[in-house]
This record gives sequence, structure tokens and C-alpha cells, in this order.
Amino acid sequence: MISPEDLIALVRNYNPKTNEERLAEAYTYGEEMHTGQFRHSGEPYFTHPVAVAAILTEQRLDDATIITALLHDTIEDTKANYEEVSERFGNEVAELVDGVTKLTNLQLSSRETKQAENFRKLFMAMSKDLRVILVKLADRLHNMRTIKAMRPDKQAQKARETMDIYAPLAGRMGMQWMREELEDLAFRVLNPEGRQSIIRRFITLQRETGDVIHRITGDMRSELEKAGIEAEVFGRAKKPYSIWRKMQEKDQGFSRLSDIYGFRIITATEEDSYRTLGAIHQRWRAVPGRFKDYISQPKSNGYRSIHTTVSGRDGKRVEVQIRTRQMHDVAETGVAAHWSYRDGVRTQNPFAVDPAKWIASLTEQFDAEEDHDEFLEAVKLEMYSDQVFCFTPKGDVIKLPKGATPIDYAYAIHTRIGHACVGAKVDAIRVPLWTRLRNGQSVDIITAEGQTPQISWLEIATTGKARTAIRRALRDADRERFVKLGRELARSAFEHVGRKSTDKALETAARVLRLGNAHELLARLGAAEITGHDVVQAVYPDLIPDRSDEISPRRAVIGLEPGQSFERATCCQPLPGERIIGITYRGRGVVVHAADCDHLSNYEDQPERWVDVHWHDGTHPAVYGVTLGLTIGNDAGVLGRICTLIGEKKANISDLEFVDRKPDFYRLVINVELRDVEQLHSLILMLEAESDVAAVERIRDQVVTHSAKL
Repeated sequence: MISPEDLIALVRNYNPKTNEERLAEAYTYGEEMHTGQFRHSGEPYFTHPVAVAAILTEQRLDDATIITALLHDTIEDTKANYEEVSERFGNEVAELVDGVTKLTNLQLSSRETKQAENFRKLFMAMSKDLRVILVKLADRLHNMRTIKAMRPDKQAQKARETMDIYAPLAGRMGMQWMREELEDLAFRVLNPEGRQSIIRRFITLQRETGDVIHRITGDMRSELEKAGIEAEVFGRAKKPYSIWRKMQEKDQGFSRLSDIYGFRIITATEEDSYRTLGAIHQRWRAVPGRFKDYISQPKSNGYRSIHTTVSGRDGKRVEVQIRTRQMHDVAETGVAAHWSYRDGVRTQNPFAVDPAKWIASLTEQFDAEEDHDEFLEAVKLEMYSDQVFCFTPKGDVIKLPKGATPIDYAYAIHTRIGHACVGAKVDAIRVPLWTRLRNGQSVDIITAEGQTPQISWLEIATTGKARTAIRRALRDADRERFVKLGRELARSAFEHVGRKSTDKALETAARVLRLGNAHELLARLGAAEITGHDVVQAVYPDLIPDRSDEISPRRAVIGLEPGQSFERATCCQPLPGERIIGITYRGRGVVVHAADCDHLSNYEDQPERWVDVHWHDGTHPAVYGVTLGLTIGNDAGVLGRICTLIGEKKANISDLEFVDRKPDFYRLVINVELRDVEQLHSLILMLEAESDVAAVERIRDQVVTHSAKL
């Protein structure tokens, strides 16, 4: 364990004016509070807070953050309390420690209103001081570095949480090095065979081709010297998880991957960065579509750099990042650059941004009356998204999250433009509203008087601002339609448990659910913001629905006219539990599509054929076919084991086809019959956990639309 003297020396290296007595006092207090506590490895527990503090010294953080790291588990796990910490170390440290404690206890994947409410409160506190996130990320990094001491099931749980939540969060905060290390540590737990396979292939490649990194680094330095540019050049092989992800995304083997090496050039000035780009492109051929200029269009976390990919004579591609030293400091430390010290004073980096700004800009979009669940959803969308930059017809820049659509773009300009949107032109070409926008595109929104938001837009929009505005407009404009549908849903839900949805029952449910009245309750139910099960349980909390009675496929969909039949669309294979849209056909009744189905674009100009429908709330039989794509290891008995696992999940295999055979892997398409989307997710998670399964994909219309890869 690092001694107090050594920890203080680490801080003093970048902050000679540090309060050594206060750091020593925090060290002693934390050690005293954790006396008698031990980690899974058998070490004294206090070794963990000290290691977290040491990680934060690498980012040159202030005394308050280092002290918070030393004490971050005291309020939760020891006899210490907020008042005592505040009295000893001040309100600033006490609030930081309390914030880390709340973040530790938060279940980000929960959909319960209580957790959403906690998240809102914590999020508002974080907008004042994001150092709690820096401490929590360092805490998770050390836990992942020492994860081998935990039980295998706990290792898998922590690794999956790290991959899904903390690694993307580190990336969003601008700390790319931490994101890469967290991903690789999680990958080591979730798929050790895949990671070792890539490492072995790297060793083989190096043996066959020699030290490629050293050779290319030398060539780049030579070209820069010819151009009279002073710069540092660094090269490295990409992390195993990064390569694995590229293999899955491109469906290519290791030998076919080209850009597995990355190079970084650090220049003295911004002008030298662009001169360096010219020198590199003169010497090597640029790969089309792989150039990004984050210097002229920086990311919201302050990241600035030029990215380009070039190809040599042998066809091998390498990625090159070019930036100045100050830009590099921000790229390495992300939001921590806002608090970092050098020579005893806060660093004055012109590219460091206030990390609270992007949170403040988000919280402004929501008023106090907004639902907690909606706030939680919007926050998560904002936190875990990269950005793209699009241009208005006048040349103004609009920043949007990666994956944004013209709907998001329209609402980013103005809510009025979003509400009236009927179409869009991207680079002067008319495109559907669910088109994913890309960097540098020019977008022109087409509006029409009398247009109102459609319920299907909720599946198209990706930004919290757009989704919130759409929901609010739908509640106002389509309230009566939602009330009518909600009344039908309530009647069905109450009948399912042998009760009637009387006015008194609905008023009681509204009061329990803290809604204004029965009218508001029905509107929320019709808009799918609450479920029929929620309403029934509010009135009869002790009544357990009889789930043994399966819902007949003939009455599985609610919202049809009397005598009207329906069928599932074969293009998207919607499952009970998914949001659906009905399209009427003469002589065929209603064809039910998933709300995000691309084929709905064929009916964009025929709104009279669209029908608001919902799946019946209850237990459905396993008769709804879904197509899955699997990549499995080529070993004896693997296919039989996979089929057995699927059977154990009560899913029937109706068809199976091999579509690709490789020396190491087989790719096959399986048709399975399921009850609902919950069973699908459970099946995918189970297959993910199987070591011989490299990838699981849901296939719609023979195009992969959902991927769950390790």
C-alpha cells in the first residue's frame, strides 16, 4: 500500500502548494475508519481508496478530489457520517463524498420511478461538481484492475456494467485512455478466449512482418523533417477489444483487418497541425470518408484533433491523429483538465471546457413537472452519445448526438420547426425522417402548416429535447385519442383479473399513481407511458394476476376495430412488448410493424392507413417467430450445446441454416419461436454468456438491426 508520504509526494510533483497536513489527516482518518475491513483478496480495505487517490494524481487533480478519493467509502461502509466528514474536512469534501456514495448506490439500468427520481437529484448535484464522476471512474478502474479476487459471477456482472455504463461514460468525459483500459479489462473477463486469440495473432503478425510501428514512425518523422515541421510521433497497436469490435462490425477476420495500428503526431502550433496533414497526405494515399477535423469543429467535451486514415503500398491502413500539445492534454485528461494543476496553480488550457456546461444545457430542457422516467431516459441518451455536426442552409453548425435524425435536427433548431416537420433534404436529396445524419451534411427541413407530431416519431427521435417536445405535443393534440385507447386498455387489463374498470376504480388508480384524475390516467395509458398492469396493481395491490391463462394470438393486439384481423409484418417480426404500428390493407385487415421498421417509410404520405395499436398486457404463447444470427466456434459439440440452451429457455427452433463457414467460426441463421421481447432479451443474454458464442444478432429483413456482442 502506498504510504501517506509517497501519496503526498505524488501530489507535490504537480502541486507544490498542496496542503500536506490536510492530506495526511485524511489518510489517517480513512485508514482508521476502515480498520478491520478487508477486500476479497485479503488485503486491508484501505488499500483500495489509496489506490484510487493515486490514479487521480496521474490526472493532476486538486486536494479536494484526492481527499474525496481517500474517504469515498467512509460514509457508506464505516461509522463515519456526513456531519463528521464536513466538520473535519469542510463542506466541499463532504458533498463530494456524499455524491460518490449516491452514485455508487444508483442503479442506472433501473426503470423504477424511485431510481429515476434519485438520478434526477444526483444529476442536478453533479451539474455543480462533476469531480464525483472522476472519483467514481477511478474507483471502478481500480476495481477492474483487481477483479480476479471476486467470484466468477460477480466478475461477469461488474465487467458487463463496466462495458455498458462506465466505459462509455469515461469516453463521454473525454478520458479516452480510461475508456480503452476499462473496455479491455472488461473484455478480459467477458471473453478471455477472444482476447487471447487476438493477442496470439498480433504476435504471429509481428513475427511475420517485423516491427511495423517502428518502421512507420521513422517514415513519418522523415517526412516531417523534410517539410521543416517539429513534432513528436508516437505509434501503437490498438487494444484487443477495439480490434475485436471492428471484426464484429465489419464481419471480417483478423487477417482482413487493415487499420489495427494508430499513430499520434503532437505539433507545436495549430498551423503546424494542418501542415503535418498535408505532408502525410502527400506521402501516403488518404482513405476516402475517413477524415475528421475536430479542430475546426471540436467535440462538446473540448476534444480537438485531426483524424485521417492513410494507406501504404502494401494496402495496410493506419489511423493518424494530429494535434497540438495543449489539445493533447485535453484529449488525455478530458474534463479533468478543468481542475488539473501544474506547478501549484490551475492550468490555463484554452481548450479545457467547463464540464458542467453540457449537463446544464440538458437540464434547461426540462421543467419541474416532467416525468422522472422521461428525464432519466433523456439524460442517458445525452451522456452516452458521441456527436455529429450538420449545417443549416445558411451555413450555421448544429451539434447532434451520433445516430440523430432529421427529426432531432428540426427540434434542435426550434420546437415550432420540429412540430411542423413533414420531410427533409440532406445534401439537396429528399430523405426519410429516420435517416441517420452524418458529419458535414447540409440539412434542410421541409415544414407544412397544420402538421402535428406523430407517435411514431418517438421511435425515430434520439435526443432528449426532441422526445420531450414530441411527448408534450402528443399529450395536448391527441389527448382524446389516447384517452379512448387508454379506456380500451384499462377495460382489457381489469377483465384479465376478473374486475371491471369502473370510474371509481380509475379515479382510485389515478390518486395512487399521483396523477391528476382518471382522464389523465387514461391519456397516459393510451400513450404507453404507464401499463395496464400498473393501473390494476394500483387498485388491487394484493391481487396476483393469473398468468397461467395465455392470451390467444387472435386477440393479442388491442386497438383494432370490431371484427378486424391482424398479422405480423415479416420484415420486422414485432414481438409482444415492443412498440408497434398498424397499417391497414384492404382485404387483409391490419399488418402490425415494429415502430422503428424501415418499411413504414412506404406509407409516410398515407397517414389515414396508420392505426395506433398495442400488444395485450399478459402472457403470450411462444408462437412468434424471430430470426437470429449467431457466430459460434468451430468445435465439436458446440452446435448441439447451443440448441440445448435455446430449448432450456422454452424457445422452439423452427429453422436453422449455415450461411458462412470459416476455419475458426461458423455463422448461422436460426428461426426461433418466442413469447415476447423479454424472452428474446433473456435468450440473447444467455447466448452472450456462452464462451463458444462470438456474436448474437437479431436479423430483420435480412439486415442486422440489433447487435449484442461481447
